[in-house]
Amino acid sequence: MTPSIRLLARRRFLPLFVTQFLGAFNDNLFKTAMVLIATFEIYSNPEVEAGFNALTTGLFTLPFFLLSALSGQLADTRDKARIVRLVKTLEIAIMVVGATGLLLKSIPVMLVAVLAMGVHSTFFGPIKYAILPQHLEPDEVLGGTGLVEAGTYMAILAGTILAGFINSRATAMIVLAVALLGWLAGRQVPAAPPLTRDPPPLDFHVVRSSVALVSATLHIPRLFLAICSISFFWTIGAVLVIEFPPLVKNVFTADERVASLFLAIFSVGVAIGSVLINRLLGGKVSARFGPAAVIGMGVFVLFLYAVASNWVGLPDGRLYGLEAFIHHPHAWLVSAALLGVAITGGMFVVPLYAFLTTTVAKDQAARTVAANNIVNSGAMVLGAAAVMALTAIGATVLQILLMVPAMCLIAAWLAQKLHRACD
Repeated sequence: MTPSIRLLARRRFLPLFVTQFLGAFNDNLFKTAMVLIATFEIYSNPEVEAGFNALTTGLFTLPFFLLSALSGQLADTRDKARIVRLVKTLEIAIMVVGATGLLLKSIPVMLVAVLAMGVHSTFFGPIKYAILPQHLEPDEVLGGTGLVEAGTYMAILAGTILAGFINSRATAMIVLAVALLGWLAGRQVPAAPPLTRDPPPLDFHVVRSSVALVSATLHIPRLFLAICSISFFWTIGAVLVIEFPPLVKNVFTADERVASLFLAIFSVGVAIGSVLINRLLGGKVSARFGPAAVIGMGVFVLFLYAVASNWVGLPDGRLYGLEAFIHHPHAWLVSAALLGVAITGGMFVVPLYAFLTTTVAKDQAARTVAANNIVNSGAMVLGAAAVMALTAIGATVLQILLMVPAMCLIAAWLAQKLHRACD
């Protein structure tokens, strides 16, 4: 048993891992089900479908931009375990709303739930990373971060696959049940009290606190480079996830189960990359593989573009089912391209998150992650807005896909600067 896997037998890690896993599963089961309902049952226009997916991403991300400063202050000045319990209680209420939207197939109600899920994730996000240096030994943090990332993407995989194979009624029941299980797991997270005896008062002014938090973080060169690199990764991820359902339906002429397969392959790949980079680095937090990993990501996206450009779809609005798609002679090329994109993406981003929480004082870790979330979410919203704007002027799914390799080059440049500055 490797040292990082042994953490799963420790109470100082397992309850947090399970809580995060269940939360990620629920988020993605609900969001994927909603997008598939909109793409395959409600809308029948490629531009509207891409615009709706971009809107969903933007709504989910907006709370990160507005509330991350407050969430970071709370996580560094209050008991993190207590916040986990409060957040998980909120998730139950959110999923009541989401389940109602699924049962009614009401787009407005489902979008309200997506926005609320963004709030939930905004307050949980800093904790899941900042609590690790508090509960783990220094040589365990990278392994713990890798396990959290791998578990997150395996949860995304499970939720994504399930969404393509069950109806809205079953989805509604499952998201409610999983929210309850997440609440129970969250109650087992060990106490993680603030590390300062005299915490500063909370600043509830959204704009002022956000500007102050980002300014206090980004003036440190190594953190500036790490946060910018992570932001480009999540912008790339946002563009890919937005484009997957319309790419599947309108380019590969396949149904919603194939869309789930695409997202599942992506999730498996990131999980593999998260574990692989920990083995390559031997537990040391370093950005030395970052430039090569993200350049590889861009190359695999170009490979996916080439395969999609030469794909001959079905005529007359017919769609491949899952079995027919799998037996298509070029399906393995699509799968290989997606897996390559995801593995290299996981290898790129995991060390950067570990870097955020290990290069600052433990009592500042949550605020550092929160500052990162503010910048990340702003970048993701810009990415979603760019997709919506390009779609509005008539850009195709494949043309938009070409944005990604260009962003990978910028991310590689930033990662190389970080490597030279810190390794």
